[in-house]
Amino acid sequence: MSDATAVGGGIGVGPYAELTFDADGDVDPGSQDAVSALEATDLLVFAHGWNSDRATSTRLFDRFYAPFPGLVAPGVRLGYVGVVWPSIRFSDEPIPDFDPHGALAVPGHGTALDPATLRALGEFWPGRVAELDRVAELLEERPESPAAFTEFGALVRELAGLDTVDAVDAVDAVVVAGAAGAGGARGTAAVPPAAPAVPAIFTEDVLEVCRTLTEGLAEAGGPPGGAAGPGLGLGGGLRALWSGAKELLRQATYYQMKKRAGVVGERGLGPVLAELAGRRPALRIHLIGHSFGARVVSYSLRAVPDGARYVKSATLLQGAFSHYSFADRLPHDKSSGGTLRGMQRKVDGPVVACHSPYDSALKVFYPLASRMAGDSAGLLGLDERWGAIGHDGVQAVTGAPRLTLDAALRSGVPQAGCVSVDTGSVVRRGGPPSGAHSDICHEELARLVVAAGRMGR
Repeated sequence: MSDATAVGGGIGVGPYAELTFDADGDVDPGSQDAVSALEATDLLVFAHGWNSDRATSTRLFDRFYAPFPGLVAPGVRLGYVGVVWPSIRFSDEPIPDFDPHGALAVPGHGTALDPATLRALGEFWPGRVAELDRVAELLEERPESPAAFTEFGALVRELAGLDTVDAVDAVDAVVVAGAAGAGGARGTAAVPPAAPAVPAIFTEDVLEVCRTLTEGLAEAGGPPGGAAGPGLGLGGGLRALWSGAKELLRQATYYQMKKRAGVVGERGLGPVLAELAGRRPALRIHLIGHSFGARVVSYSLRAVPDGARYVKSATLLQGAFSHYSFADRLPHDKSSGGTLRGMQRKVDGPVVACHSPYDSALKVFYPLASRMAGDSAGLLGLDERWGAIGHDGVQAVTGAPRLTLDAALRSGVPQAGCVSVDTGSVVRRGGPPSGAHSDICHEELARLVVAAGRMGR
């Protein structure tokens, strides 16, 4: 792993450029020009997951890309792209090798929002200073009042825009029966025509939700609420549940990022890459995405024109979207398929879904945040329909093999279609609440990308 430090926007490998999008998927023209100017036979396009600032994402790109020059064949000239889009990371979410102490990096804050996280929330939800100040006040004071929790829940819903939510991509794994999964340049995957479907985590009794999330934090392996201090265990009365309230706020940012990632991928990254490929037909493009960035690159496939073969591989690192997204038929609803069904056929190579059992963010909290209102199960009585692709790989796709990382590196991956690779042998470090979710900077994963793209020696 390189110790190169990104300086002035650059990284330790090159040629490199950053491709920047706003929340609506509009690209910065200057960044698009910079990517167009990269001289390469193969373009690596990496979309980050949660990051609160450009500096953090650039450091991630620098670390992840460092091994690649020594892994590819002599005739391969790599170009490196970092996809930067508006997302957020709470300061208590550890990134191994960046801030390995995780929540302990902000001691004394407990359930309160540390200054860095509060600033990031202000940038993520601009113009909502009053609401965020009140949220921060409640998390710091932790009043033992059911009315305070009701107020907190209403503020979170308002911040996340759930009072005006539409039905688009309410759940990754639902489309209208019979809808085409692979359309033209913009795709034709349909969305449910029914009333907006808001996850139950934002609609059910706030106290019960906060209690469930507090239990989830304990299940994730650490004291509820991060460095919460004494008196905040599950036996601590209503004050203990403010750790779950902080998690509810975190989940609201995830819900927003989930929707935003699909927009950035389909309306932003996809058309930009299609235009680039139209002007440079010999260019081979390899998509890489981490967390919600895996959703960005996957949804960009909707903009690949029928018959185009410029996307040569897609590697999804701890993808934060449904494990049924590529399925033609859902096991629990045979009349419906995933929102990305058929999109793997837009790739002239494999779609590799990397998953790890040590990812607490996807193992514990993704199902809680994804479950729809009206389901008969309790919040912790979840079935597999709510699983994430980064937790247990691709599900319900016929002929999609499941490999260990060692087997994939030793014998290669299929030349086309979906494949799941258990990367738990390396993706295993990280403390609560997210576990190993961001433990992705490993040479083994770089070698997997090279193998998927048929770029190796």
